[in-house]
Amino acid sequence: MPVDQIAGFSAKAKAEPELAEQLKGCLKMKELFALSREHGFHFTEDDLYPPNEPQFTEDQLSERMAKALLRA
Repeated sequence: MPVDQIAGFSAKAKAEPELAEQLKGCLKMKELFALSREHGFHFTEDDLYPPNEPQFTEDQLSERMAKALLRA
């Protein structure tokens, strides 16, 4: 299930400071997807939007990505 992949990647980024910094440095979706694939997680852009709940927090993402993914 894609949401499990997103949640797993988010959790791994919370647990690993180096990965957290790389995630925060992603400014484009393709960068986020490439980084997630490098760590064994596979999901698409559609999986990041409603009706799915956000799996990332604002402090995990660059300002640009937070605006795109966490807009209310």
